[in-house]
Amino acid sequence: MVENCGGDVCAVTEAPPSPTVGNCFPVSPGSGAGYDSERGGDELLVPPLNFAMVDNGVFRSGFPDSANFGFLKSLGLRSIICLCPETYPEANNDFLKANGIKLFQFGIDSYTRNHPLLIHCKRGKHRTGCLVGCLRRLQRWCLSSVFDEYQRFAAAKARVSDQRFIELFDISSLKHMPISFSCSKR
Repeated sequence: MVENCGGDVCAVTEAPPSPTVGNCFPVSPGSGAGYDSERGGDELLVPPLNFAMVDNGVFRSGFPDSANFGFLKSLGLRSIICLCPETYPEANNDFLKANGIKLFQFGIDSYTRNHPLLIHCKRGKHRTGCLVGCLRRLQRWCLSSVFDEYQRFAAAKARVSDQRFIELFDISSLKHMPISFSCSKR
């Protein structure tokens, strides 16, 4: 299904929602994912590369694969924003459908109703780092803290052009936006 998202095309995958697992470290047998028999039948939850919380109900990472599905399921995600232009892998699409998670590629019109959500690109470094850096600017973070976070994930691959983009991102026309992008009421 293709949906128009404020002028940008979004690829959307929809399925009936699944119950939220919550904080499950480890997940018990019967949760729908594989387990580690050496740990007494409990599943070992593996986060995607460069996974971190951005705000309450908003996460970032590199491209998830099947080894990360149990971990992603434990987050109770409703949406994933993918910043990669490539077709989403069939195994990932099957996971999304089975768990009622919407996939948005290249844009999203409103995301508070789609929390919790995960923002990712291939490695969770540059495209994700730029988007999260711009969100941090909207949250009024000081630029040195924004760059520290960007560099923590980009490491040796940090790009001066990405940091310049974040620095020059003009938030003046977006002052009406909330400081928090969280779905929780604070």
